[in-house]
Amino acid sequence: MSFNQKISLQETVGGKTITLQTGTLAKQAGGAVTVHLDETVVFCAATVQKHPKEVHFVPLTSDYRERAYATGRVPGGFFKREMRPRDKETLTSRLVDRPIRPLFAEGWNHETSVQSIVVSCDLKNDADVLAITGASAALMLSDAPWAGPVGGLRICRVNGAFVIFPTWEERALADLELIVAGKKNALLMVEGSAQEVSEEVFAEALDLAQKEINKLCDLQMNLVKQSEASGRKIVKKQVTKIEIPAAVTALVMTRCEEPLKKALRSKLDKHGLDEQVDALKDAVKKELDEKKGDAAYLDGSKWVGKIVEDILYTQSRALTLEEKQRPDGRGFEEIRPIEIMMQPFSRLHGSVVFQRGQTQAFCCATLGTPGDMQIMDVIEGEYKERFMLHYNFPSFSVGEVRPERGPGRREIGHGALARRSIAALLPPVDEFPYTLRIVSEIWESNGSSSMASVCGGSLALFDAGVPMKAACAGIAMGLVLEGGKYAVLTDIAGIEDHNGDMDFKVAGSRNGITGFQMDMKIEGLSISIMKEALAQAKRGRLFILDKMDAILPEPRRELSANAPRLYRIKIPSDKIGALIGPGGKNIRRIQETYGVNIDVEDDGSVFVAGTDPIGCDQAKAEVEALTLEAEIGKIYKGHVVSIKEFGAFVEIFPGKEGLLHISQIDVKRIARVEEILKINDEVDVKVLEIDPDGKIRLSRKAVIAPGSENDSPGPRRDGPPREPAGRGGDRGRGGDRGGRR
Repeated sequence: MSFNQKISLQETVGGKTITLQTGTLAKQAGGAVTVHLDETVVFCAATVQKHPKEVHFVPLTSDYRERAYATGRVPGGFFKREMRPRDKETLTSRLVDRPIRPLFAEGWNHETSVQSIVVSCDLKNDADVLAITGASAALMLSDAPWAGPVGGLRICRVNGAFVIFPTWEERALADLELIVAGKKNALLMVEGSAQEVSEEVFAEALDLAQKEINKLCDLQMNLVKQSEASGRKIVKKQVTKIEIPAAVTALVMTRCEEPLKKALRSKLDKHGLDEQVDALKDAVKKELDEKKGDAAYLDGSKWVGKIVEDILYTQSRALTLEEKQRPDGRGFEEIRPIEIMMQPFSRLHGSVVFQRGQTQAFCCATLGTPGDMQIMDVIEGEYKERFMLHYNFPSFSVGEVRPERGPGRREIGHGALARRSIAALLPPVDEFPYTLRIVSEIWESNGSSSMASVCGGSLALFDAGVPMKAACAGIAMGLVLEGGKYAVLTDIAGIEDHNGDMDFKVAGSRNGITGFQMDMKIEGLSISIMKEALAQAKRGRLFILDKMDAILPEPRRELSANAPRLYRIKIPSDKIGALIGPGGKNIRRIQETYGVNIDVEDDGSVFVAGTDPIGCDQAKAEVEALTLEAEIGKIYKGHVVSIKEFGAFVEIFPGKEGLLHISQIDVKRIARVEEILKINDEVDVKVLEIDPDGKIRLSRKAVIAPGSENDSPGPRRDGPPREPAGRGGDRGRGGDRGGRR
């Protein structure tokens, strides 16, 4: 079997057929595969740079892209090609990166690229989770020393039953949705949202997901075997560790180890610990610089940071596992002090400063109209998003200086997690049609800023008067695991996140979980430890909710005085044109006259928004009037807009006129219309008839003397008199004439 021959393997996972293929495409890449689920296909390629870099981290780049051609579309925009990644592509790039990064060999310093491209989409199955398995398979075929394979899948609960690789239609009905990635019998990443489900249901889903992930891992191992059997030799690169001069290591250890051990046990806050660490580094660097003439200490100062980091890693973990202590002195389940400041800026719709320890989030809620919804352009097409949560992490929050160039992957990811957590608790759009935006500004950070955004965002919505189902709080859980010893930590601070093995964020209400995200730095986590972390997270979440309830236990009864008032009117869809008017004339006039914003949807829903309730009421009345249909037999209060020899034209509501024939003006016969009526007079009239052309015949006489409308005192003339030949005049001017005369 030649290498050029295609290798194709299949496995049934959760009742769905997953296919991996290799051997034909992109043969200059380190490893290349396609992953198939029905007609949705993701191409994945992994490539390793030949020469190493002098870096102290894994130089991995993971990119996921969705091509418009995959669904038979031409991209929009001026350039008609895919440009900067959409939020979904950025988030999926993170989904792929997070489970594969921890499995690279320690010291790996070759630049490694994993690229995933959606080349076909059947508009039924999402491609994102396929990219996790595809990236893993490509790495397995490459020369990267990587401890895979990894499988990824989505699992939902629909009508009480779990579904693996659900369709978009099934996902819309789900009360639980998880993306799970892991090795055989060990979890690496969990992410998703839920409709207040219990910890028990969550754990049950993880158990099932792990069993199906094992199949995906076995499928990849078979793919590697088949590829090698076809003649492909997979030779893994050796890790070239950069050796630190022994003299430098010895000097730094001598000067720093004991002071750092003491500092970690002094229960210092972040600033205090950072000051001591920085002072030690500076002193040691100065000493090494004085020895730069000695070859044993050559370039010694550049290694100080790495050695100090290793000391802190070792000592902080020993402190936790051996001495059962945390760097700041808290117990394993103890939460940092919480402070809540409501309405720091009264002009805003809803605002709060939420502080937990040295993490501070300023959260602001803004209420907008349906026209403010965000248009999302994804591979399956466009849709509108009613709820946005934007997370900002400026450099001053950690005492650093760097240029601000817009949100990066981390900001987009944290914002998406906080958004998912709160979204499940929002009121239905038909009950509360506002567009909602939360902005979380992280003004101080020492761990768990995304969960502070959940707590602060929930309180900001409460403050704005949004009738949420319940409050939402979030907690970040950590783990230190070595050998047979482990410790699960509640509300981890920055140093515990940096030196720990897990970052597991769980958010929800008192009734259950709504959002979650777990990342591992080790090669997997057992289900039993995961269940322990879930139970501990619940206790922490309830504690935080108690603190929030003590400040603001429920949404404010009234909307913020500065928020727009939003009114919904339903009109016949065929009346939308009449409301908008020629070139938008009518709707612009109403908006300018009453200081409101008006949004019109295709189904005839009209939203009137403004800060002045009186102006909104007047605008509503005009909208209703412009779209009203006259009813036979109904009495209207109109006004005279023009007088003719044969009668008067009366506007019964804006834009709608009818003919009040001279014979129907009064119970007695009159010779001239002007005997009774003049321009702009208000007059009560009854609709007698609406002809097929929409022309309306009115009667004042029927209002004065009910039943007399057919008892004409003179010859009945239901229209204008015939004009002599050659004369001008008004012809057939009754009905809806589109304006005054």
